[in-house]
Amino acid sequence: MPRYAFLVEYDGSPFAGWQRQASEPSVQEVIETALGKLNPEPVTITGAGRTDAGVHARGQVAHADLARDWEPFRLMQAVNAHMRPAPVAVIDCAPVSEDFHARFSAIRRDYLYRVVARRAPVTLERGRVWQVPNLGAIEAMREAAAHLIGYHDFTTFRAAQCQAKSPLKTLDKIHITVNGEEVDFELSARSFLHNQVRSIVGTLERVGAGSWTPEDVRKALMAKDRSACGPVAPPDGLYLMGVGYEDAPFPPHPS
Repeated sequence: MPRYAFLVEYDGSPFAGWQRQASEPSVQEVIETALGKLNPEPVTITGAGRTDAGVHARGQVAHADLARDWEPFRLMQAVNAHMRPAPVAVIDCAPVSEDFHARFSAIRRDYLYRVVARRAPVTLERGRVWQVPNLGAIEAMREAAAHLIGYHDFTTFRAAQCQAKSPLKTLDKIHITVNGEEVDFELSARSFLHNQVRSIVGTLERVGAGSWTPEDVRKALMAKDRSACGPVAPPDGLYLMGVGYEDAPFPPHPS
């Protein structure tokens, strides 16, 4: 059976997450339902990351095996037509080898977390950013973030229900940039623990607000204790921006 990779964008607000749920809507279900209308048998699609309820994606990657060969553009168009009006879109599609696996072949995952620091309510970006009243200590946040780069035991920043076998991970990048009232956190690693990005951003927000120092973040990491973590940032501002592979199935796409 020919295997296809899909580059997927979605607004996570109406979904219980990527993964199919028994009684709640999921992104996986929307795509599988659309593919099922094009295939003689039900289709299972596998994503690179199981984003949580409310988390968005601009560069999720998934793969599925279909019964026949498709011209990629026609397949993309057909899937998108059957997914309307759900806020999910396939923005690229490519045939891949049978040993390509969207999750296990991935060597990097890139996330963006968007925070808007202002007191007036957010209107146009509601549900797509985390609004906080103040985030002025940018350099202190960068100093705190530097403590988290590299290979560490991230137990402090790991959800209690995380199913990963080990809390040991290598965090390759945390970039913090300011664009007017918006502060963006870009994080990259081969893989992340459950809620790791949101836990890190929530903790760094405490530094930006002046409630924690960079040294407090270092001590929280060293504690290897979930109770030492700052508040977990909400899902609204989190985006899976891209997934890297040794043999990328798609050309680079602008974010």
